[in-house]
Amino acid sequence: MSSKIAVVTGANKGIGFAIVRGLCKRFDGIVYLTSRDENRGAEAVAELEKEGLNPKYHQLDITEPKSVEVFRDYVKEKYGGIDVLVNNAAIAFKGNAPDPVAVQAEQTLFVNYFSLVSTCEILFPILRKGARVVNVSSSAGHLSNIPSKKLVARFQDPNLTIPELSELMNRYIEAAKQGTQATEWGNSSYAVSKVGVTALTKIQQRLLMDRDIKVNAVHPGYVNTDMSSHKGPLSIDEGAAAPLFLALDAPDSVRGEYVWYNKKIVSWSGEKPNF
Repeated sequence: MSSKIAVVTGANKGIGFAIVRGLCKRFDGIVYLTSRDENRGAEAVAELEKEGLNPKYHQLDITEPKSVEVFRDYVKEKYGGIDVLVNNAAIAFKGNAPDPVAVQAEQTLFVNYFSLVSTCEILFPILRKGARVVNVSSSAGHLSNIPSKKLVARFQDPNLTIPELSELMNRYIEAAKQGTQATEWGNSSYAVSKVGVTALTKIQQRLLMDRDIKVNAVHPGYVNTDMSSHKGPLSIDEGAAAPLFLALDAPDSVRGEYVWYNKKIVSWSGEKPNF
């Protein structure tokens, strides 16, 4: 029997780093810390090794399909497949960023949505039967962040396909370029990208049911990281708690759900929780 394999993207710092730490302590198998920058990845591994933990490392840039393909081929040849995949890599522009809205829209959705789609297309074929996928979303990924009732209904369409969802994401980018996005989409490219992640999660679950693969989205909470400009009250280990719950502990019946940092399943289209 080959070793079980867990992979975390964007894991050299923040929540991804803490998820690797938690997996190293509890996962019955080999844990891969991956990052775009090899030096930062090596430093992160060294830090965990000081704690007596033993993650493996591989370079992985989700925005470069070739990088993902190299990683896929490496894992497939060495281990045969993946058992846990945590899609954590993402970006967020700061509130005072000088970049035009159109630039923020294009770059945010390219990394947070489109690169996630391509990464999953490349890695999903080597997921083993029974694998667990955790897509790190956000409270910003709740449908209440989209003002248009028509768009909300479209996102909830049980027959929505990934190409159709990607077309919706492109529509937002075009609206941002025209400066007409606010009425239908709101003013946050990050929110649109994470709504896309949550919607994608539900479609992916539908497509993977016959392989007994569990795919869930998670809001890890407002965490003290670079991404939150260190304003979040939660530690990175607290932010890792719900992703780790989905990766290791959630009942098999939890599939295609949107789970918050307190490990509670939240209605994606209902009222946004205040906990």
